[in-house]
Amino acid sequence: MPIPDHLRSRFRHLYQFLTRQGIASIGNVVYGLLCVHLLPVTDYAKFAIIFGFLGTLVVLMDTLTTGTIAPLVGDRLGDHQLIADYIDSSRHILTVVYLALAPIFALVLLFVLRQHQWSLFDNLQIIAAILFITWFARVGGSYTTVLLLLRDRAYFYRIQILGSLGSLTLLCAAWTVHMLNIYVCVLLNCAQILYQSVSIYWRARHLLRVKGHANSAMQRQIVHLALPSAPGSIFYALQGQIMLLLLVLLGHGTRGIANLGALSRLGQILVLLSMLNPVFVEPYFARLQKKQVLPRYLAAILIGVLGLGIFCISAFLFPEVYLLILGPHYKSLHLEVGLMILGSSVVFLGGNMHTMHVSRRFVYWWNNIANIALVLSIEAYCIWRFDMSVLRNLLLMNVATSAASLLIQILTGIYGFTFGPQKMHSGHNQPIPEPQ
Repeated sequence: MPIPDHLRSRFRHLYQFLTRQGIASIGNVVYGLLCVHLLPVTDYAKFAIIFGFLGTLVVLMDTLTTGTIAPLVGDRLGDHQLIADYIDSSRHILTVVYLALAPIFALVLLFVLRQHQWSLFDNLQIIAAILFITWFARVGGSYTTVLLLLRDRAYFYRIQILGSLGSLTLLCAAWTVHMLNIYVCVLLNCAQILYQSVSIYWRARHLLRVKGHANSAMQRQIVHLALPSAPGSIFYALQGQIMLLLLVLLGHGTRGIANLGALSRLGQILVLLSMLNPVFVEPYFARLQKKQVLPRYLAAILIGVLGLGIFCISAFLFPEVYLLILGPHYKSLHLEVGLMILGSSVVFLGGNMHTMHVSRRFVYWWNNIANIALVLSIEAYCIWRFDMSVLRNLLLMNVATSAASLLIQILTGIYGFTFGPQKMHSGHNQPIPEPQ
């Protein structure tokens, strides 16, 4: 029986993603694991702090734009001027957010870095590098949307592979000639982000062939769609580093931070799958007919639960396999391996559900408020009741808060399918219809 053309196309795109994006992701994972193996514990603790806060700043910048362009453009992919205008409007919002966040972030990071007695000159260098590269990361993120909407995945994958394997090759070269240190690791990582962002920007400009013009109506649409999720996005950005912050403020110095950073690398195993969300899951569910959404939504969740369940069981039954990956500095973290992978799996499943919800405009004020209140309550109880300077207790808290967030996502899905998506208006105060 012949395979229908639309299924053949989807299988081809999935194969390209797994082989091309998979190569890039494997390169990044190997890069991180080599840093775990080759850097002294103290230096790897610094590496973990730097890129932990880099990720936080990127997420904070995304709070008023993330996940909005694809739903707003919808099926009008042939209107390149419309896409360019939305992208430019989004970038204008990002510029305002960046200028507001950069000085606050710099002061907070300076305080954290001073806890480890680095020189002031080194601290300022690191902060300047993070602020510089964060801007380029968001430029690349904005224009990645263009490549995905216009289905230029081949170029997107090629840039990811070249950046990933290029930085990995240079890291190995530096190690071979005995020049590997914390600064080389950081600079190579930053160089990869810069190369990918600049390349994606020029490719997107070439595809659109029109200059975008920011306008207030589109900015209002972007903010209106993203605003209900903004408190949750800000909260998650800060939550992403809550364990790191508690270890810095209450823990036992660089050893605990290095252990946490090394365990976090195991979560990179899910990076390849998480990239399916913006590349396939969001545009796929945004285009579905209304009657098709629920059965495919439930099927996606079932597949996720089964796959992640196997992953978690293997981590608890055979932690030695994962500890072998991390190296001899971290060989005593048996139970911690299982707890880290369990927490990461729950977060991944919740993120997958959130992507599907955003694609159908299941974004509301109540679910973000409920999530923040529930997670903060759990964290307050754990901090009051347990010793948060112990890594195992931090990981248990992470599992509990991740499960609470997943519960809120489940309730959001039930509410969305029962009462429908968020109501919103176009720039001419006309209601934007529900996805059909």
